[in-house]
Amino acid sequence: MAKFNFFLPFLLYVFIVFSLVSSSSQEEEEETRGSLDYWCDTTPHPQQCKYFLSRGGYHTPRHRKDFRMLVLQVALETAHDAQTCSTNLRNKCRSKRKKRVWLDCNKLVNGTILQLTQTLDGLKHNRSSDFDAQTWLSAALTNLETCFSGSQDFNLTNLVSPLKSHNLTEMISNSLAINQFFVKQKLDNTNQDLDGDYPSWVTPGDRKLLQSNSIHMKADIIVSQARGSRFRTVQSALNFAAGLKRGNKRYIIYIRSGVYRENLEIGNNLNNIMFLGDGARYTIITGSRSVAAGYTTYSSATVGVDGIGFIARGVTFRNTAGPAKNQAVAFRSSSDLSVYYACSFEGYQDTLFVLAQRQFYRTCYIYGTIDFIFGNAAVVFQNCMIMARRPIKGQANVITAQGRGDPFQNTGISIHNSRVMPAPDLKPVVGSVRTFLGRPWQEYSRTVFMKSFIDSHINPTGWLPWGNTNFAQKTLVYGEYANFGPGSSTRNRVKWPGYQVIRSASVASQYTVERLIAGRSWLPATGIPFTPGL
Repeated sequence: MAKFNFFLPFLLYVFIVFSLVSSSSQEEEEETRGSLDYWCDTTPHPQQCKYFLSRGGYHTPRHRKDFRMLVLQVALETAHDAQTCSTNLRNKCRSKRKKRVWLDCNKLVNGTILQLTQTLDGLKHNRSSDFDAQTWLSAALTNLETCFSGSQDFNLTNLVSPLKSHNLTEMISNSLAINQFFVKQKLDNTNQDLDGDYPSWVTPGDRKLLQSNSIHMKADIIVSQARGSRFRTVQSALNFAAGLKRGNKRYIIYIRSGVYRENLEIGNNLNNIMFLGDGARYTIITGSRSVAAGYTTYSSATVGVDGIGFIARGVTFRNTAGPAKNQAVAFRSSSDLSVYYACSFEGYQDTLFVLAQRQFYRTCYIYGTIDFIFGNAAVVFQNCMIMARRPIKGQANVITAQGRGDPFQNTGISIHNSRVMPAPDLKPVVGSVRTFLGRPWQEYSRTVFMKSFIDSHINPTGWLPWGNTNFAQKTLVYGEYANFGPGSSTRNRVKWPGYQVIRSASVASQYTVERLIAGRSWLPATGIPFTPGL
């Protein structure tokens, strides 16, 4: 992964936050103000705001909601311009590496258009919440960051520089800042209940599927390597599912025991897919792509998922490229409202790419060496085993590299009620390998470890700087709350301004299933057990 940073200094954002969370009396005054400059001056990127809104013949915003919709509309129009630019870049891609970067960026720009369209339509017709909008806008911006970051894998930043000239990232950043006002307003006026056994994002039907011991009896399709099977590869089953008219119905693909050597992409046209395996030991999907072999970090994934509502139970996702092949992703997800239960994610550097949107991992194993849980999703790992492996000589292990690049993105990594352990291959050399909880991939990186067992292999300082710099140490948000075990002592932890030992339950609750991923609204439907609060 390469660090990519193009946002304004933190102090300016502090000022913006203050202006956006003004009192209701100030809000009433703003309703009567008619200046476009006034509204744009409340955003992180006022110059771009004024330029686009003044030249487009738009009406002067009447109030904050009107302003939000105008800026969203401009962002969407700008995204379409960027899409045209991306299409034209194809003619410049003659080498394999340029084609890889272009393929990623073209797909990611299209994803940004999808997220912006979904946000605009959802708010316009009251079909989505302000929190939903913040999630989708966060993903829209992350898509672009992923494109730019991927170009750095091969030193091809000049190839994608025309995409940056559209100022699309700045307009999405403005939309995030404007929408944050409404998100905060809702939080301030809501007394959230953190009790109960399930987050509410999962339907009762999905909950039964995940809890049932005879779930394979309800499968829509069966994948088996046995001779005579209709579907002997997972890809053939996905192709069949893509050709069906099933609406939003859950579609269960039962993958019987076996090692499936495939690279899979589950696109935006495949929502509500469920992979059901015979258990992580028995159903394995494996690949070996890596940056060293000519793939971008993004395209190295053994399995990549974009479709909404993906669920996996009892499956291993593996990348066998090895510790010396640089970035090599086993699983990449930007699936909103996705759930992973009793699965295993196995690789070395960059094992699990939690790219974007809301994700929940329960009772899973994650193995790796460098930055092996990374990305910019809003993600909670609960009751999981986080296993650091043996790296190549001279390397240190880093568990997380969270990629929040804008302070208004509602993203972060939360590791809750889990166990942070050395894998069997690390144990014999554990004294000679430094292992850290995380490092800041982006400027506003946000990661917390809560109520988890931390073994003695974790370095006493806890967290690692990005290179030999103090990058992001003032703007990141790293925290530890009520952890235990021989590596949990915070006495010698880093003294960065952005790091804190969390002592307040109310502060820690911001990183729970309920608050970070709004889990009570969608998890119950999956049937996966979870703890909504602390």
